[in-house]
Amino acid sequence: MSDLLDIEKTLQFIRDKADEYAVAKSQMEYLKEYRKTKKSQLIIEAERSGVKTVQSREAFAYAHKDYIELLDGLKVAMHDAEKLRLMIKAAELRIDVWRSQNANTRMERTAYGANH
Repeated sequence: MSDLLDIEKTLQFIRDKADEYAVAKSQMEYLKEYRKTKKSQLIIEAERSGVKTVQSREAFAYAHKDYIELLDGLKVAMHDAEKLRLMIKAAELRIDVWRSQNANTRMERTAYGANH
């Protein structure tokens, strides 16, 4: 019965973490897309500031503190999403192991006639 209780806790863990994972994943995707917007905004800012070439404007954008801060935020969001994904995967694997152990136990009982 203890194994079943542990599996129920594992399932509850997955349910609890699913929303947290969805939030982290959506934050990561948002930041990935926003990065393009921020780069464009910074290129426009560079142009307005008198930066002449396209390469120089792009370099301005990539080196800008706002862009670097966005990348730092993206790094954190990716870490959080990946950590949650792996935690959920580990819980799913725990359930798979439990399922396999129970199937093996049933086979052994059948083989030794314990189910009669």
